[in-house]
This record gives sequence, structure tokens and C-alpha cells, in this order.
Amino acid sequence: MLKKIGLISLATASAFAMHTFEININDKDLGISAKFDVGQFGNVEPGTTFIGAKVLNGSDSHSDIKNKITSFYEINFLKTKKMSNTPLYLGLGLKANYNKNDDKKFVSIPLGFEGIYKVPSTRYVPITLNASIYYAPEVLSLEDANEFIEFGVNARFEVIENGLIVLGYRNIHTNYEINDHKKDIKYNSSAYIGFKFAF
Repeated sequence: MLKKIGLISLATASAFAMHTFEININDKDLGISAKFDVGQFGNVEPGTTFIGAKVLNGSDSHSDIKNKITSFYEINFLKTKKMSNTPLYLGLGLKANYNKNDDKKFVSIPLGFEGIYKVPSTRYVPITLNASIYYAPEVLSLEDANEFIEFGVNARFEVIENGLIVLGYRNIHTNYEINDHKKDIKYNSSAYIGFKFAF
């Protein structure tokens, strides 16, 4: 299954001139994501507007779900802007995600905020620090979902041109409606390491 996801992602990268492709792992989890720079295809300034997708194959070792944990799917949109005369970029984002566990379908459309900081004076290995938070209240939660919150931080080290090592942490909480009661369920909370490639 995981091999198929990887091959599909690589094929998609070639077909659509993907802006970035990332794979991240820890001892139990596997995440694969892609982002496309809309500026490569239309009349939008390159490097400011992105669409993407992510699959996270989480483990019950990093989750409150202990029975038949399934993959977490996401499509996303992000608009960024460089803050004048600073190495800081700020972005506003929108996601749509899906997960199903124990016959309960979780669907939400969270809104979020991202910050990207290019560390100055890193001459030999450029470093970028990133933080994000996304939230969907009940009004943006569908099916059996009641609420969603996700936050993450990571550091990216460009060890070769357009090739980065990523060290990060993510926390994803899903809130289900179960028997007329809200139940907060941690889908994944873990640190990870990964590779990110830009095209």
C-alpha cells in the first residue's frame, strides 16, 4: 500500500511539474506531501500561491486511536506574502481533510495561518523555520466531525541545491460526535525527519 502511494506521488510529480515533494518518517509514521506553485501555470506571481495534497499513514503508537487506525488525507491551499525588508513570510491557508475510524467519518475544512522565517547569515547551509496552525470549529466540520485543530513546527536545512532535510513536530486532533457527545481524539502527535525536494 505504502509503495503504491509513493509511486503514485512520484508519477504525479512528473506529470504536473510539482513545486515541492516531501516524504517524512519516524519509527512508526509515514507522511507524503506535494505542493504545486500556481505561478508556474498562470498569471500569478511565482512563489506566492500553492495548492497541494498530503497523506499521513499514522500509527496507533502516536495516537488515541488504538483499533484499525487509517490514513489521514488532505488537500490544501496557501497564499503567502513576504513582509517588507524582512526574511519573514506570512501565509493564510485553507484545507479539506478526511479520515475514517471505527465506522466514523471525519471531514473538516480548517482555516489556518503559517509563518516562514529564513534565518539570516547561514552562508553554507540555508535554514528556514516554519510554524503553522489550522482550526475548524463545528460549523466547518462535516459528517461525524465536530472540531479539528492541527499545529506544527519544523526546521529545513538546504544541504544541496533544492534538496532539504526537515526536522519537525506535528499535532493533529480530531473531535468526533459520538452518541451525542463530543470526543476529542488525538490522531497523531509525533516528531519526524524527512526530505523535501523543490523543482
